Amino acid sequence: MSWQNELDELERRSAFAREMGGADKVKRQHDGGRLTVRERIDRMVDADSFHEVGALAGVGEYDEHARLKTVTPANCVFGRGKVDGRPVVVVGDDFTVRGGSADASISNKPLMAEEMAHEFRLPIIRIIEGSGGGGSVKTIETRGASNLPGGVGGTRSYYFMTGNLAQVPVVGLGLGSVAGLGAARLACSHYSIMTRESAMFVAGPPLVARLGQPLSKKELGGAEIQTRSGAIDTAVDTEDDAFECARRFLSYLPSSVYGLPPVTECDDDTERGDEFLMSAIPRNRRQVYKMRPIIESVVDKGSFFEMGRNFGRSIIAGLARLQGHPVVLLASDPYHYAGSWNAETCQKVVRFADLAETFHLPVVYLMDCPGFLIGLEAEKTATIRHGVRAMAAMNQTTVPWCTMIVRNAFGVAGVAHQPSGRFSLRYAWPSAYWGSLPLEGGVEAAYSAEIEAAADPQAKLTEIEERLNALRSPFRSAEKFWVEEIIDPRKTRSLLCEFARLAQPVLVPGRVSLAMRP
Repeated sequence: MSWQNELDELERRSAFAREMGGADKVKRQHDGGRLTVRERIDRMVDADSFHEVGALAGVGEYDEHARLKTVTPANCVFGRGKVDGRPVVVVGDDFTVRGGSADASISNKPLMAEEMAHEFRLPIIRIIEGSGGGGSVKTIETRGASNLPGGVGGTRSYYFMTGNLAQVPVVGLGLGSVAGLGAARLACSHYSIMTRESAMFVAGPPLVARLGQPLSKKELGGAEIQTRSGAIDTAVDTEDDAFECARRFLSYLPSSVYGLPPVTECDDDTERGDEFLMSAIPRNRRQVYKMRPIIESVVDKGSFFEMGRNFGRSIIAGLARLQGHPVVLLASDPYHYAGSWNAETCQKVVRFADLAETFHLPVVYLMDCPGFLIGLEAEKTATIRHGVRAMAAMNQTTVPWCTMIVRNAFGVAGVAHQPSGRFSLRYAWPSAYWGSLPLEGGVEAAYSAEIEAAADPQAKLTEIEERLNALRSPFRSAEKFWVEEIIDPRKTRSLLCEFARLAQPVLVPGRVSLAMRP
C-alpha cells in the first residue's frame, strides 16, 4: 500500500530537472564565465529558502513500452524564495536548454511567476539570458505553425509583465546575451542590471547584419551603450555584484504598493553637520563642484544608492535613507551641462517621480538648475516637450517633497523644483541664485540701448550687472517671502531628517492613480 514507487519516480524526474541541458551545456556555460540558472537563484535568495514550482515540466522521451527514458526540462525555472528574510518571486531563464528560446519553453511558467507576484503582492526578480522565452525561426518547424505575436495567452503575459510595475517591485538582471522578448522583460522593470560582459538588443548581430550593420554583440548592445541610452540602470563586473545590487534596491522598497517602505535602525547622528558644506559651493558662479560628496554628507552614511548614473547625467538620482527612512533623492550635477536639463534628464525625472509615487517614497531634491538646455540639439530632441512632461509628473505626485536650492534656479526648468498646487518644504542655501534667466546674456538683451549709448559699453554692462546682482540676493527674496527659509548649509541633514519624520505619517499604502511606466 506504500507510494514509494511514485516517490522514486518523482526523485528520478527531479534529477532530470537538476541536470538542465546536460553536463556539456553546463560546462559551456561555466567556460563562458556564467553561472547556471539554478546557481544564480541560489546566490540571489537567502540560503535554503527557494521553493521551486513546476520543476517536472518539460518534454519526456519514452520507449516503445511507454517507459520514461529522459526528460528535457523547460528552460524556465521559477518559484518563491526570500531576500533578507522577505518573500520574493524569482524566475530565471535556463540558457543550457536551447539557449532560452521559445522552442524549449512552456509559456505558462514565466506567466505564472508574474501571476504569483501579482496575487501574493511579492517583488519579482527576473534573471534573463537568451530571448527569455521569445521567438526563434526554428519554432515554425518544431510547432508546425508560425506564432502570431500576442496570440493565445500572449497578451495575458504582457499584461502582467507591465501591470506588475504598478503593484510590486520588479528587478531585471541581464546575465548574458538578451534579445527580443528577453530584452523587453529586462527593460520592463523598476531597476535593471547587466554585467559588463553581457549584451542586450531587440535583435542580435545576425539580423542587424542584414541591414548592413556588421556589429559584435558588445558594439550593438553592450553595457556602455545600454546604460548611456537609459535602457539599463546599472552595469556591474560580476553576477554576484548584480545579485547584491538587486538585494540593496529591494531593501528600500515595500514588498508591494499595499505596504510602506521599511524604516531601519539608524546610528548616524541626525544633527551631524559637516564643516565642508560651508565651502562646498564656490563663490565663483562659473566654477563647478562635486555634488555627490554633498549627498553623502547629508544622507545616512553609506545609504545613497545611485541608479541610472550614465543617463540624463545632469540629474543624479537614486534611493537614500534619512534617519532610516527611505527616500527618492534627486540632485543636480553641474559637471554636465552646468546642471541644466536636456531631454534625457527630463525622462529621468519622470521615471523617478513615478517610482516615488508608486512606492510611497518622499522626495528630496538638491537643486542647482540654470534652466533647460538651449541650442539646436535641445530643439531637435524636443527638450521643452520632455520638460513639461517632467513638470506634469512632479505635479501629479502626492508624496511629500523637500527641496534644497543650493545654487541656481532659473527659467521654466527652475519652476520644476517642487510640485505646484500643494504644500512642500523648501530651503535655500546662502549660495542660492535665481531668476527668470541668468544675468549672463540677459542683461545685454534687456539693456541693449543703454549699453550701446554708453561711452564705455563694457563698464556700463558691469555696472548694470552689479546693480542687479545686489537686488538678486536671496535675502531680498526672503524679505518678500518668495523663499521660505535661508539656512546654514550645515543644518541640511538635520532638516532633511526632520522632513523624513514629518513625511512618515502622511504616507498612505495602496495603489496610486498614476503608477510607474516602463
